[in-house]
Amino acid sequence: PAFGDRRHYQMDPANRREALREARLDAEEGADVLMVKPGLPYLDIVADLRREFDRPIAAYNVSGEYAMLHAAAEKGWLDLEATAHESLLSLKRAGADLIVTYFAEELAERL
Repeated sequence: PAFGDRRHYQMDPANRREALREARLDAEEGADVLMVKPGLPYLDIVADLRREFDRPIAAYNVSGEYAMLHAAAEKGWLDLEATAHESLLSLKRAGADLIVTYFAEELAERL
């Protein structure tokens, strides 16, 4: 496929049932953690997985989400620190036990 064209190997983003079906298969195959990537656009899936499974749920805050917030902050459209915190908090609130993020180092410095 052309660069950036992931339609042939990624799930249909409009098909919530497919995401849950794939997660069930992963769990049946013994997955230790179920990951949602990207995390922010799929908070509903994170919440669904949290309700259905008794295992860690991970959300990946992908590089595009990180870059988007940085670009908006550079233009003065938002406060980067506050918005990054709120976006990661939304992943946690949806049910993520683990969050993989490019903001990790910045957040660790503040803690």
